[in-house]
Amino acid sequence: MILHHLLAITIAVVIDLFIGDPPDWPHPVKAMGSLIAKLEKHWNRGQGKQAKGIGMLISVMFAAGGTALLVTLICYQIHPVAGILTESLLISTAIAQRSLKEAALTVYEPLNLGNMAGAREKLSYIVGRDTDKLEEPDIVRGTIETVAENTSDGITAPLFWALIGGAPAAIMYRAINTCDSMVGYKNEKYLEFGWASARMDDLVNYIPSRLTSFAMLLSSRPEHMTVRQAWRTVFRDAKKHPSPNSGWGEAAVAALLGIQLGGVNYYNGVISNRATMGDPVVTMGKAHILKANRIVSRTVPTFMIFLWLGGMLFEMAATWF
Repeated sequence: MILHHLLAITIAVVIDLFIGDPPDWPHPVKAMGSLIAKLEKHWNRGQGKQAKGIGMLISVMFAAGGTALLVTLICYQIHPVAGILTESLLISTAIAQRSLKEAALTVYEPLNLGNMAGAREKLSYIVGRDTDKLEEPDIVRGTIETVAENTSDGITAPLFWALIGGAPAAIMYRAINTCDSMVGYKNEKYLEFGWASARMDDLVNYIPSRLTSFAMLLSSRPEHMTVRQAWRTVFRDAKKHPSPNSGWGEAAVAALLGIQLGGVNYYNGVISNRATMGDPVVTMGKAHILKANRIVSRTVPTFMIFLWLGGMLFEMAATWF
């Protein structure tokens, strides 16, 4: 089965790279979002919000993963090729390499034309921070941080779980990630209800985020420091991030580009001081958005090599024992 998963993963990456997520096509994440919204509306009230949040998470995980498992098993019963192709299509809906890079370009294009208002608006679609008063350096920083963090969340982590459990595991990962993105906030409304979603998202991203950071460092050469210095920078700064996982991608991109990420953000007018990632060797400019996209393009094939090596070693070990 591992070989089937690897073939499906490889095909899925190609599908996503060339087709992406057309907005008019049906998509599992849209269905997950609708289910989460309905459960949140009815359950995020009264007593026992934390328990209800756990119930919501489990319900969404098993509804999404169970459906993917049923469809996959039926297709494998028909023919292994049908099973692999079905897994490929399902996994491709769980990853977003093309969409992530396109989102970054939608900010870069108005910024490159000097249209600050347009760049702020486009950035507001992909970040949660206030963008209405940002100037170019902070618009660039917000875009790069989004690309760096979502390389793992949106591409490599679902691929990692697809290797472990095929399309059902990839879809279940996407369900967890969607729950976290919708209710995993530390505010009065979601602190208890979203607790389980946030903690589970931290857990399932722990290994992929670190592997992604390593893939970034192995696939791209640092522009303004030695390779050893880049690795040291990542291990120095990644743990500073309030998230146990997001800092790994951000620190790697910052080290490779010689820029500094993190700093002051505003959320609904409230200031948030984030730890800095990397050293400001050069001044951050809009061209760094394109460079961040290129890092993503090199990281994904390297991560695929990790998966193929790990999968084949597992197959060899299973055969031997």
